[in-house]
Amino acid sequence: MEIKKYTVFIIDDHPLITEAYKSALDFYSSENEGVQFVVKTAQNCDSGLKLFSYFTSKKKSVDIIFLDIKLPPSKDGEILSGEDLGIKIKKLQPKAKIIVSTTFNDNYRIHSIFKSLNPDGFLIKNDIAPNELIETIDTIINDPPYYSKTVVKLLRKEVSNSFTLDNIDRKLLYELSIGTKTKDLPSLIPLSIAGIEKRKRQIKQVFGIEKQDDKVLIQTAKEKGFL
Repeated sequence: MEIKKYTVFIIDDHPLITEAYKSALDFYSSENEGVQFVVKTAQNCDSGLKLFSYFTSKKKSVDIIFLDIKLPPSKDGEILSGEDLGIKIKKLQPKAKIIVSTTFNDNYRIHSIFKSLNPDGFLIKNDIAPNELIETIDTIINDPPYYSKTVVKLLRKEVSNSFTLDNIDRKLLYELSIGTKTKDLPSLIPLSIAGIEKRKRQIKQVFGIEKQDDKVLIQTAKEKGFL
């Protein structure tokens, strides 16, 4: 029997989630004799990017990636989340099938991830159960995409505003969240003070908090999963 080997990367900072993925992969290979998985793990954006860069430099391909969206930012602040890491991964390994997972179930966040990554699999962590992970693996290998039930329900709903936060918006929110002063933002973001204030007004409008201050803006962004 011909053995099909898949290289799988698990990038998640929660050990229990990582072990759940490993157990599901082990079970699937035990039930499917012609399938084997070679599993590599990383716990944050820096180690994840290092792992992918190494494989790419050695011209090794990655087949399947389990990617947590809420990862600790890179030390240099260039990669703010798993979403940013996923964008870089797609450039390094365009044929790899990406399965994103997140605790967030907000429409804005879900659609932002679809727009930036268009993942082959999308899991809400509260939905994850052993049988669903088995189904995810099988679908990704044979007939992607796979979306968990919460994602399917959200996709069926109409989004009240089609505006999606771009990288500049998210960088702006991140800098505000760590206490960067507005007067210092033009040195970090390619916008003038007036441009930055306009962006903040746009984001507040999307969030439905037009008359609120920046503190409420940051809190709302956190609640919606953008920080």
